[in-house]
Amino acid sequence: MAGVTDYGTFCLAVLLFLMLPGPGTFTLLTATGKGGFRAGAAATFGIIVGDQVLMWLALGGVAALLSTYPQVFKGVQYLGAAYLAWIGLRLIFTRPGSTQVIDLRPGHYFRQTVLITLLNPKAIVFYMAFLPPFIDPHRQSAITFLVLAGTIASLTLVYCLTLCALSNAVAEKVRAHRRMAGWLQRLAGVFLLGFGWRLGTQ
Repeated sequence: MAGVTDYGTFCLAVLLFLMLPGPGTFTLLTATGKGGFRAGAAATFGIIVGDQVLMWLALGGVAALLSTYPQVFKGVQYLGAAYLAWIGLRLIFTRPGSTQVIDLRPGHYFRQTVLITLLNPKAIVFYMAFLPPFIDPHRQSAITFLVLAGTIASLTLVYCLTLCALSNAVAEKVRAHRRMAGWLQRLAGVFLLGFGWRLGTQ
């Protein structure tokens, strides 16, 4: 599909990472709790914009490798496999920590959420490791990167707006079911570990 391999797996992986409780989830719930659905929607677009900036920076690095040093691309895939496996092991064996309260000012939900998202430069490294396995180096084009970016933005939009609509119930679930959050974290870790193994043995 336009130079994208395993598109279904890619969508599943993105959804799994969206479901994993993290700063984005709690920022979204905080904004919705303070300002209702409109505030949650503003925070949603803030997450999308911040993620898109970080992802396009990562895609720019991947594209540069493909066009300038195609022989290095395989090495990047192996490094990405090791990095994903390392993250997976950390998710499996690290106890889920308590998330600090996120302070958001009313009327600035979009801007503050963009800033919170951009203050995670590790996301660039993650995208550099996560995206190459889904890119066919022989069929990739500008459309490939647009499909990957558009898919992530679309899934994030649908998922986050759903969280906004169900914010009260979701917030109670997150607070009341720390054990469930821990198992979800470990599930994501197992997924990443297996994905890293698959990438490293291709």
